[in-house]
Amino acid sequence: MIFADRMAAAGKLAEALSGYRDKNPLVLAIPRGAVPMAKMIAQQLNGEMDVVLVRKLRAPGNPEYAIGSVDESGWVYLTEYAERAGADQAYVKREVSAQLETIRQRRAHYTPGRAPVDPAGRIVIVIDDGLATGSTMIAALHALRNQKPAELVCAVPVAPPETLTKLQGKADRIVCLSAPDNFYAVGQFYADFPQVTDNEVIACLAGSFRQTKD
Repeated sequence: MIFADRMAAAGKLAEALSGYRDKNPLVLAIPRGAVPMAKMIAQQLNGEMDVVLVRKLRAPGNPEYAIGSVDESGWVYLTEYAERAGADQAYVKREVSAQLETIRQRRAHYTPGRAPVDPAGRIVIVIDDGLATGSTMIAALHALRNQKPAELVCAVPVAPPETLTKLQGKADRIVCLSAPDNFYAVGQFYADFPQVTDNEVIACLAGSFRQTKD
C-alpha cells in the first residue's frame, strides 16, 4: 500500500479508529512527522491532541540507525543489537544525555507555558507516520503505560511484521494499515513524504490547545 501523503494516511487511520469517535480520546503524536496526522485524527474522532516526546538513540557513526530510544522520564530501551553496533555503556550514557536534552528543549519549544495533557484514565491513541525498528514507539508506549490510561492504542499506517511482533503486549490494541515484508524505510510507502518543521508542529499544537480550552 502506497499513501499519497501523511494526511491521506491519517484519513485512513481515522476510519480504522472510528470506534473511538465521541469518546474523547487523547491522540498523541510522536514528533515531528506524525503531528499533523494526529491533529487531523483528533478532529475526526472529536478528541484531544498533544505530543509524546521520545527520542531514538543513534548508532555510533550512523545517526539514522536506531539502537534504542529514551522517553521523557529517562527510561531507556536498547535493542538486542546495540552492542554489536558499537554502542558500549559509555556511548549509551552520552547518547541518552544528548537526547534527553533535546526532549527538554522540544517540550519548552512545543508546549510553552503548559504541562502535557494528562493521559490518566483516558483512551490514549499514539500515532506515528510509520515504524521501522519501533524503538521510539516502544519508549512512548512504556512512558504512557506508567501514567495509567484506560486504554492504550498504537496506530500507524505502515510497519514491518517483525516490528509489530515486538510491539505485542506493549499496547492494548495495535492498528496498522499495512505490514509489508519488503520494508526498507517508512518513506518508501509514501508518494510525498516531506520533512515536517518545528514551526508546523508548534502551529498544530497551539491550534489544538486553543480548541480544547474554548
